[in-house]
Amino acid sequence: MDQVRFVIITGLSGAGKSEAMHSFEDMGYFCVDNLPPALIPKFAELCAKSGGQVSQVALVIDIRGGQFFEHLFDALAELEAVGFQYKILFLEASDEVLVRRFKATRRRHPLVPEGSILDGIREERRRLQELKGRAHHIIDTSHMTPRELKDKISHLLGQGHADGVAVTVMSFGFKHGVPIDADLVFDVRFLPNPYWVEDLAPADGTDPAVEEYVFKWPVTQRFMEKLYDLLDFLMPQYTAETKSHLLIGIGCTGGRHRSVAVARRLGEFLRSRGYRVAVQHRDLCS
Repeated sequence: MDQVRFVIITGLSGAGKSEAMHSFEDMGYFCVDNLPPALIPKFAELCAKSGGQVSQVALVIDIRGGQFFEHLFDALAELEAVGFQYKILFLEASDEVLVRRFKATRRRHPLVPEGSILDGIREERRRLQELKGRAHHIIDTSHMTPRELKDKISHLLGQGHADGVAVTVMSFGFKHGVPIDADLVFDVRFLPNPYWVEDLAPADGTDPAVEEYVFKWPVTQRFMEKLYDLLDFLMPQYTAETKSHLLIGIGCTGGRHRSVAVARRLGEFLRSRGYRVAVQHRDLCS
């Protein structure tokens, strides 16, 4: 059962647990907020039996669970009894910072909705003292920006920035519109078009014959060299900015031949550079 990477995010209200969860989502974790602790063992079992479909999980468990929160240690004991490995990430901040954050958001503290925010913070510290002592990682977010918190989490979990950048290469047809969420768009309509070759027109860019036709031309080979060189420059820049996802659009006229072949080849290149890549063909069946 230890094949599932299982992280429990907890800590003080206002310390940044929501931001932490967003960071885990960006790193490809399946995230659940405020799961009752009593359900943790069953949920862990389901993840372990998912056949690898759910291999990274982050759960936010905190004082909002009320009386259910008291069952957390029992749930952790059940995980340990069956050999399920987990990590606890505990977030905290100074009283002054937490009070300021609550006032800025005009939220009430969950423990004292009608009382003093500071009283709620102090009571929460007292209740979480034992859990903090069992934490594998403790992060003080008092002086952290969301980006700095994300960097810290990535470092603690042993994930470099390259792992944190998920790349989608999407082929599309301009006649169906440019993907509205594309970060980069490359127009390959200047390449020789298999559509005008009678034997190739019914096929698409996943067909070896179409792929061979697209890449046999010097103009295509030169374009790919320049495209690879550009992305070799750009990807580390995006990584340094902790960009979590990049969508690269490759467009031809209909989205069935040239763009598909180029997108597939580009996906192979980016994987060879160590990036997590998904290749999608938006208009292949249009």
